[in-house]
Amino acid sequence: MDQERVREAFRRESEALTDAVSGLSEAQWSLPTRCAPWTVRDLLGHVCVVIDWLPGMLEAPEPSAARVSAAEYYRPDARFSPRTNSARIALAQDRAAESADGAAFADDFAASWRRVDRLCRVQPTGRTVRTRHGDAMLLSEFLLTRVVEVAVHGIDLADALGREPWLTSSAGDAVLELLLGAQQMTAPDKLGWSRPRFLRKATGREPLDESETARIERLGIRWLALG
Repeated sequence: MDQERVREAFRRESEALTDAVSGLSEAQWSLPTRCAPWTVRDLLGHVCVVIDWLPGMLEAPEPSAARVSAAEYYRPDARFSPRTNSARIALAQDRAAESADGAAFADDFAASWRRVDRLCRVQPTGRTVRTRHGDAMLLSEFLLTRVVEVAVHGIDLADALGREPWLTSSAGDAVLELLLGAQQMTAPDKLGWSRPRFLRKATGREPLDESETARIERLGIRWLALG
């Protein structure tokens, strides 16, 4: 996927998430989410953590070639083991605890993603990076995985807060293309689902009945292992 297009999707979705969490009450920050045991605050902590990896990746030596795509990044291996998931939970909670209050945390999140946006803006096309799991990837492909994180967890946060999802069209397009390929972008419309509902179904956040399972599998969806 084009690097500039992915960066724009990342920027717009992160901006929408910033707007959504700015002004939350302390009670709202403590609401539970479907990503147990995380609260709203913890889940934003997780989003911060997965964005915070990128500056160090850009400072590290560049791999000679990309070996892993965004879809392949989400393969079900040790990165989703119980031990890794436990570490993921703790990292998010520790990150969430760094800010004194919700307002400061919202500002912290905004500063984090804006730093990443600035760094990515000056990277050449074809730039490669190595992930913390050892995957050599195009920057555009890794940044697409960050769009997935911000978009899908944005839906989780909206649901926890009792709000309509704020999924942006650019992020929705990017994630749908990852899941379905460029030729099947109208699939949610054919299924009669909004894009947030499609993403809930496609990521296991809403159950599929037998009929829905058959219909969605006929689309050739790329199922992603998500921790």
